[in-house]
Amino acid sequence: MKKIVSLIILVVLFSSCNEYQKALKSEDVALKYDASVKMYEKGKYDKAIRLFEQIAPSYKGKPQAENLFYMFSQAYYKTKQYYLAGYQFESFASSYPKSEKHEEAAFLGAKCYSMLSPVYSLDQADTDKAVDKLQNFIDSYPNSTYLAEANTVVKSLRNKIEKKAFENAKQYNTISDYKSAQIALDNFISDYPGTPFKEDALFYKLDSAYQLAINSVPEKMEERLNTAKAAYNNFTKFSSDSKYKEKASGMIAKIDKDLQQFSK
Repeated sequence: MKKIVSLIILVVLFSSCNEYQKALKSEDVALKYDASVKMYEKGKYDKAIRLFEQIAPSYKGKPQAENLFYMFSQAYYKTKQYYLAGYQFESFASSYPKSEKHEEAAFLGAKCYSMLSPVYSLDQADTDKAVDKLQNFIDSYPNSTYLAEANTVVKSLRNKIEKKAFENAKQYNTISDYKSAQIALDNFISDYPGTPFKEDALFYKLDSAYQLAINSVPEKMEERLNTAKAAYNNFTKFSSDSKYKEKASGMIAKIDKDLQQFSK
């Protein structure tokens, strides 16, 4: 019985493969269309794409075009070819504004750009583009069923952009350029006032001011110690129970001790 079942499966697979090869080589666009739909419905998206690519120009303006280009977009999406999928979904949404799949295509077209967003340490041009695309979708479809997901994705992307900006500012502290670090971290806090990295930025601004002060020449030390103390006050005002609390407490103790010499 197992041999019979295996034989049937082989016959079906061979027949399907033979049908696909026949359609691929055929000049009959209707035959290619039918085969592409079958490949798509079976989840054989790579094969479906090859056929879609062959027949797409011939079906523009025809009744089957809407279904064909929707499947074409989805096939690219399901095979993670996000540049091509984004283009196809945007083209579909533009070409078929009255389609019942228009809103879905508009959302997925925007979402494709988020799938291209790299890790935060790399250039974030694609991330910026994804945020713009998704924000445009959110503004255009305020009552969409995809709104919650779109907002979640945008939040994640913005978090990545902010992490990149924070790490760039923090880098000055890492390389001991404490003057530049304070300026860069100040600019970061100003540019992203609601950022989840604000506590970290305030701490590294404090650390930068502290390091600059305690390693300063005598004639500049008092001023820099007071600047560091102000940075400490801003830090504790924002977060009195920070993960950096112990380190910050050690710094302010040293700052206050060193300031005593200037009050005599």
